[in-house]
Order: sequence, then structure tokens, then C-alpha cells
Amino acid sequence: MKLTIEKHDLQRGLGRIQSVVEKRNTMPILADVLMQARKEKNSGVLELAATDLEIGIRSVHEADVNKAGGLTVSAKKFFEIVRELPDEPVQLEVAKEAYLTITCGRATFSVAGNAAEEYPTLPSFSAKGTVSVSPLVLSDMIERTVYAASTDETRYNLNGVYLESLPDTGKIRMVATDGHRLAYVDRELGVKLDGFSQGVIIPRKALAELKRLLDEDAGEDLELGFEGNSGLARLGPVTLVMRLIEGEFPNYRQVIPDEIVHTVTISTEGLVRSLRRVVLLSNERSRAVKLELRENEICLTSNNPDLGEAQDVLDIDFAGEGISIAFNARYLLDCLAVVKAKEIRLALKDPLSPTRVSPADDDDVLAVVMPMRL
Repeated sequence: MKLTIEKHDLQRGLGRIQSVVEKRNTMPILADVLMQARKEKNSGVLELAATDLEIGIRSVHEADVNKAGGLTVSAKKFFEIVRELPDEPVQLEVAKEAYLTITCGRATFSVAGNAAEEYPTLPSFSAKGTVSVSPLVLSDMIERTVYAASTDETRYNLNGVYLESLPDTGKIRMVATDGHRLAYVDRELGVKLDGFSQGVIIPRKALAELKRLLDEDAGEDLELGFEGNSGLARLGPVTLVMRLIEGEFPNYRQVIPDEIVHTVTISTEGLVRSLRRVVLLSNERSRAVKLELRENEICLTSNNPDLGEAQDVLDIDFAGEGISIAFNARYLLDCLAVVKAKEIRLALKDPLSPTRVSPADDDDVLAVVMPMRL
């Protein structure tokens, strides 16, 4: 393999795969990036690829290829080297005994590598039924839900976001829950997605990579598709293949409260600031904050026997019988962080029932937070 490539393109491609490469050393070669150079037309391309056997990412970059070939080298070290190079074209050449020679300006590096044939086969996908979707819409849906996905590895079917179609509305829904809170968002993608009539569960890590890709370049539509236990997302020269979570997502609809007794509208920024103040003196483990609805105001309080007490009051439009309910402040702050609205609605039944949190101007976005017993 021998080629010349622009430093910016190489650095961008290597930076994109850093969070995908395997860092736990279950298979040392998974910490490598796979490089394959091909001659095409008048010049050629360099394909960079990485996988942790659950997610695979490939990107294609224009390069002046003198000799086709492949090699793997440490993805982290290769990226660190390229990042520090001057802004000049980079020459890559495979020397004997699988060493990669990197030359840029007057700087030269020789990095030990492995034969490309030793790298595991990346997850494949036939991509027969992909459709084009808006990157902006999909990125927004991921942001509004992924925070609620479980990080408990023993609850495998909750370690991702559930994606399903809603035949009655023609919309797509994303749902995530960890048992303490739930988030969902409905949006029109303008297309019909095939391959998930029963819904699919996309792993949390795959969604993080997908969102990073969407935010990197939202100028063109994303190709998205599902087949069997795999999902594919392609944006321009970058392809992301995901292994879906196998298992049954719980019946999330049964935890969404239907019976509502109190509904109040509150300034999102005001509530966020108040929660951040009051949580400073809460129990550091439970982060418990009590919300008390009173005539035209809501009072937030916390206490910690070792630290003291905190109280803050916000003005609201509320009349009727009051109610006190406690929450883990972090769960409330997480959902408020992605509301993207000036005002939010809190819909409550009683101190022991889940509370609905939604933007005041968007009925297709909802979070549900379980209360705490104090």
C-alpha cells in the first residue's frame, strides 16, 4: 500500500472511529483501524474501518493511490500522530514486516501494524430496503430519548431506544426507559420504514455514534434501513452498521399515567435554575428534591442532615388542593435539558404516581418520571 492523502481528510476519518474501536482488549486487534487502499478511475480511495463486533463504521476518502493494499494499526496512536502533523499532504506506505511509514513534511513515523487479513469481518448488511430520512429530525429524536436508556447491563433489553411505527398516525416513535423514567418522541419522517413491523431496539452506543454522525454533516439525507438483527445508516461516504438488541421491549404504555388531577405550566429555565440551587443541599446519593404545589406557587425543598436545608419558590398559575411530591432531581434535570421549550407542563395525579413532563407547545414529546418516597 502506498498513497498520499490530505491531512484534514485523514484526521477527520480517524477521529470519527475513536469511540468505536474496542478498548477492553478482549481482542487486541479490535483496537486497530483497518485501512484499505484501492485504485479507482484516475486516482483512488482510502477506506478506514473499525468495529467492536457490535458496531461497524466505514468511511471512504479520496487519495492518490500508487499501490493498492491494506494494513491495520493502532487507531488511537495513528490518530494522535496525524493530529500533530503539519497541514500538508500525508504519505502512507506499508514497509516490510507490516510497518506503516507515515511521512508529512519533514516528519516521519514508523508504526507497527498487522496484516489486513487478520482483522475480523465487519458486520454486513445488504441494504435492500433503505429509505432517506432527515438528519435533523432523527438527531432531535435521539437527543430527546437516549438519556433515559438504561445503563444497567443486566437489563439488556432496556440498554437502547425502541423504534416503532405508529400505523394510526403514520409517525415514527422512539422510546427509552430505565425503569425510573421514560422518554418518547413522535415525528413524521415522511417515509415508511421497512424491516421493523414489531419495532427494533437500537443500542445506546450505536445511537451515540449515529447522532455524532448526523451532527457532523446534516446537509444531506441519511439512508436508514433494518434487516434481521442489523441496522444500517449511511450518510455520504460514511456507513454505520449496528447490531440490534434482541429481546422484547416492555409494554411502556402501561406506565404512562392517563388519570391526571393537577396540571401546571412552569418556565423551563426557572425550574432548571431552582432545581440546581436546591439540589446542592440534597442527599448526595438520592438527590431527592420535594416539590410542593401551593396557591399560585411551587416550593422546592431539600435537606441533608449533614449539610442543612434548602428552599426555593417559583410563581405559577395554580389553584386548588395542593400536593407534595419528591423526585430524584437528576431525572428531572435530564428531561428538562432536552425539552427545547420556554415552558413545560407537569401533569400529576398523586404523590406516589408517575408524573408527566412535556413541552407546553409539543404534544408529541413526553417524559415520565417516577416519584420518590421520603
